Amino acid sequence: MLFNGNTYKALNEARNKVVVIPIGATEQHGPHLATGTDTIIVTHIAKAVEKVLSEHIVLAPSLPYGSSDHHLSFGGTISITADLYTQVLVNLVSSLVDSGFTRIVLLNGHGGNITPAKQALALLSKKYDTSHRPNIALVTYWELGGKAFAGEAPMESPALSHACEYETSMMLFVQPGSVFMNEVQRADRPEQNGYIPWEDDISYKGVTLFKQTAFISSNGSSGEPQLGTAEKGQFLIDKAIEATIAFLSSFKNWPFNEPLSK
Repeated sequence: MLFNGNTYKALNEARNKVVVIPIGATEQHGPHLATGTDTIIVTHIAKAVEKVLSEHIVLAPSLPYGSSDHHLSFGGTISITADLYTQVLVNLVSSLVDSGFTRIVLLNGHGGNITPAKQALALLSKKYDTSHRPNIALVTYWELGGKAFAGEAPMESPALSHACEYETSMMLFVQPGSVFMNEVQRADRPEQNGYIPWEDDISYKGVTLFKQTAFISSNGSSGEPQLGTAEKGQFLIDKAIEATIAFLSSFKNWPFNEPLSK
C-alpha cells in the first residue's frame, strides 16, 4: 500500500499496518556516481518489499535529504545538520503516531543518518512510550543484510563504505545510467592505524574518530569502486530485499511493551 497513492480515509483504515519511511541522502558520491545514490538504492529496495508485503505495510514517500554535512566540501550535496535532522525525523514520525499508527520503520540508506536517527528514536520513546506505546524501529539495509555486505562472495572488498564496490555495483544494477565507470578512480586514503577502519578493512574496535570526507578521501569515494559490476549489484539488492521482507514480516507481529516496573 502506498501512502501517497491513497486517501486519508483509506489510510485511517490501515492504522494496523507498518508504515515504512525510506530515508536517504542527496550528496556527492565520488566522481562516478549520481548524488542521489543513497535515495535511489533504498527506494528501490522499499518498493520491491512493498510489492511483496502490500497487505501489511504502508510505504511512505522517501526522504531524499539526510545528514551529510561531512560531504559539503566536495559540492553536489544538500544536507540537513545532524541536530535538525533528528528533529525532522521526530516530527515526521510524530505526525504518524498522532494519526494513530503504532508500527513505524525508518528504512535507512545513508550512514550519516544513523546517529541522529537513533537520537530521534530516543526522543520519540520519551514522548510516546507511556501514552501510545508504539514500536518505532530504525533499520539500515546493509546492516540488516549481514554477510552479503561484509565481504561474502562474490564481493571482493571487506565491507560497504561510500561510493565503493558495493554502492557502485548496486547502482549498476538499479540505475546504470547514473554510473560513470569511465570516471572511476580509487581515492587516496589515510594510512591504516589498526584502530580506525578508514577502508572498512578492520572490524570496529570501539574507537570512533570522525573526520570530514575531504580529510579521508581524495575524491569523495572510498573502497574499491573499480570492482563494481551489475551482477554483484543484483546479488546485494536481492539480499537486502530478502532481509527486509523477513524483518518486516516479524516486526508487524511484535507485541507492544508494557511497563515492567510496579
